[in-house]
Amino acid sequence: MDLMEAIYRRRSIRRFSPQPVEKDKLYEMVKAARMAPQASNIQPLQYMIVHQKELLEPVFACTRWAGYLEHYAPEPGYRPTAYIVVLLNEEIKKNGNDTDAGLAIENMLLAAVAQDLGTCLIGSVDRQKIRTLLGVPEQCQIHSIVAVGYPAEQPVWEEMPADSIRYYLDEEKRLHVPKRHMSDILLPIQPHLED
Repeated sequence: MDLMEAIYRRRSIRRFSPQPVEKDKLYEMVKAARMAPQASNIQPLQYMIVHQKELLEPVFACTRWAGYLEHYAPEPGYRPTAYIVVLLNEEIKKNGNDTDAGLAIENMLLAAVAQDLGTCLIGSVDRQKIRTLLGVPEQCQIHSIVAVGYPAEQPVWEEMPADSIRYYLDEEKRLHVPKRHMSDILLPIQPHLED
């Protein structure tokens, strides 16, 4: 699979197969995150891989899913079989870490697609419960969690209708994700050069 194919295939997955994710695939995702560009090469990000069966449900209970769709959190039997917790080590860098995290996370998501995995980036997390549950070091802030598993759904993207950016389910319960039109995001240059 080439890079552009991975980019177009990557969608947020909220229904997973019960098949466990191999540990080496999770490590590959973190390796990809490690290769992301980081401001001043400071590299403040750290990660925790959660694949232990006894931790999956407690971590799931700390997450909230699909804000636009009521009752679209994965049901039992369709939940993630692993998570990667993205941490910001404030002893390394205190502020301005969102860009670093975003770059690293996108690398992780694309590495997952390349390995036939599905992911969902979750920012709505009970951070205090996760901190206690996993023993997150005090100097680390929890940025987000990447849910990982083999996909049991195939969301599609489509051109955004004029009135809504909200993703939705069709009659067959397939998730549709509107994307803004190229003409809306690609602006013409209108130079005002001084003589």
